[in-house]
Amino acid sequence: MNDERERIFTVEATPVKFGPGAALETGWELRRLGARRVFFVVDPEVLRLGLAEAVLNSARDEGIETTVYSDVETEPTLACFERAVAAAREAGADAFAALGGGSAIDLAKVANLVVSDGGGIMEYVNVPVGGGRQPGAALRPLLAIPTTPGSGSEATTVAILDLPELRIKTGISHRRLRPTQAVVDPELTRSAPPAVIASAGLDVVCHAAESFLSRPYTSRTRPTTPGERPPYQGSNPVADLWSAQAIRNGGQFLRRAVKDADDPEARGAMMLSATMAGVGFGSAGVHIPHACAYPIAGLKHDYRHPGYPGQKHFVPHGFSVIVTAPAAFRFTFDSDPARHIQAASMLTGQHYATDDRNALPDALLTLMRDVGSPLSVREFGYDDSDIPALVDGAIKQQRLLNVAPRTPTADDLAQIFTESMA
Repeated sequence: MNDERERIFTVEATPVKFGPGAALETGWELRRLGARRVFFVVDPEVLRLGLAEAVLNSARDEGIETTVYSDVETEPTLACFERAVAAAREAGADAFAALGGGSAIDLAKVANLVVSDGGGIMEYVNVPVGGGRQPGAALRPLLAIPTTPGSGSEATTVAILDLPELRIKTGISHRRLRPTQAVVDPELTRSAPPAVIASAGLDVVCHAAESFLSRPYTSRTRPTTPGERPPYQGSNPVADLWSAQAIRNGGQFLRRAVKDADDPEARGAMMLSATMAGVGFGSAGVHIPHACAYPIAGLKHDYRHPGYPGQKHFVPHGFSVIVTAPAAFRFTFDSDPARHIQAASMLTGQHYATDDRNALPDALLTLMRDVGSPLSVREFGYDDSDIPALVDGAIKQQRLLNVAPRTPTADDLAQIFTESMA
């Protein structure tokens, strides 16, 4: 067995075009990528609000044939992904595009993956839930245009799906899933309700904090071959830069972005921060809060936030992540107190005592209150009797837990959920 410590890390980033009006250059970008027939996944709410037409017309004006697909669920299920794959096959597209939040972009990623490489979706899902198949073929070009400042899916190698029959959320992760190009236009967020911005923005903050606080890449055992190096490699100097700025922006701009849809500076900063955090955690990884979020979102489907459009009952992803973050970061504090204090200071601009394990948890809770987030797991319909099932779902997310700065046992996760019920 190779016991040498890891000495290498990798950072890969999607090329990003950013700025008000950038989405109107979609056609030019698709033509540059060589697209002639595009399978264009568009969030139905984006279509309903009329935000998609100018973007689609920019493609058509370049002579690009577009198949518009809008069967996009919030928190999409396996069945939703399978319908998208079937439609993409029928369209015979040579390129993919997505306009919407993380769900639309993830749908395009998986449709591209299966159409390009073959097989079934569950073959690619991360083990132990799925087969963990690694794609061998190059995928078609994918252009991602986010409309919410949250998932960072336009910059990541991950797609998330809900498996309600297994009462769990899980994902597919591979470097080939990373979009070929991202177009980030803050104008597209103007119609997003405050609750959507709050959940998405808290997801940004948690992505960045988890990445910044992940175990150092040098703490892992050096792989026998480069192919064994995991996508989530642990904190490293380059990922830290992206994550740190996303944390700062979250503390400075998220409250304003939630309060005022016509604050272009705040919403633009959060859009850019989502991409920044995506680059950071795409290299370093996320861990305990996201591992806990998957069973929170997957076990029950009774919750409906009054500020979200539509009638579907689900736990918005950013809220499912953030509710356990205070307890999780209290648990990981002893792994590197100075780094946790640094994260709290970046979020608030304040100074803290070097032994204040509540600095970051309290800073997060204050931000959550200020933007109207749920503050506990109990608000989603759970109680103490659900903790064993929540722990069971979280412990399955070993891909994430392996990058935690302090590896939690099942008992540790139970304590985190218990604290998060308060």
